[in-house]
Amino acid sequence: VKITADRLRRLLSYDPASGLFTRLEACPGHAAGSPVGTVADRGYRVIKIDGKSYKAHRLAWLHVTGRWPAQHVDHVNGDTSDNRWVNLREATRSQNLANSRRYKNSTSAFKGVAWHKASRRWSASIQVHGRRCHLGLFDTAHEAHARYVEAARRLFGEFARAA
Repeated sequence: VKITADRLRRLLSYDPASGLFTRLEACPGHAAGSPVGTVADRGYRVIKIDGKSYKAHRLAWLHVTGRWPAQHVDHVNGDTSDNRWVNLREATRSQNLANSRRYKNSTSAFKGVAWHKASRRWSASIQVHGRRCHLGLFDTAHEAHARYVEAARRLFGEFARAA
């Protein structure tokens, strides 16, 4: 069972300007007013409440709005440790992925661009609703990336991240 907004607000204070949570009451080994949470995989801050771990950005959403997000909470600037309220927005999975950075194992310096060995050209593609859409083959990585950026802006608007 997930924590309720009322219980969360009784246990923790959330500062929308800094994105930090602090304890409202002391507990063994922790003073009231002390910060809570640890940094876990990929930089996400995780907070344990009643033996269950929650990502801090989802708790921030619950704390401010009084409800759990319908799907995902996206970090506008892409920094998963930045849980300031102005940096959080509700998103679908596709929108959240659209705002992600280029994969580190990419064969190009550009998001959405890879070398197509068979044609010896650069391929542009984008993922929409879990399906990869081929955008074409290009002579340069810059041309392929321009096509990716155009498609991302059209499909994802404010969630589109080019790099």
